Amino acid sequence: MNINIRKSIMSNFKDTNKNDIFESIENAINDQEEVTLPGLGVFFELLWLNSSKKKKEEIIDIISSSL
Repeated sequence: MNINIRKSIMSNFKDTNKNDIFESIENAINDQEEVTLPGLGVFFELLWLNSSKKKKEEIIDIISSSL
């Protein structure tokens, strides 16, 4: 069985409002369930692909300083 996680996550959240997306991210992080990591990865990929070079540098700075 071949599942496309990216398409599935994007389809599930296509018509979702900002508050629902916020709550989904908060819940995924607070629950600390491994199963939610792919979904967060898809969100991160969308963030990365739609960020300027400056924003990407800011993201990397935050990640680097948080490790």
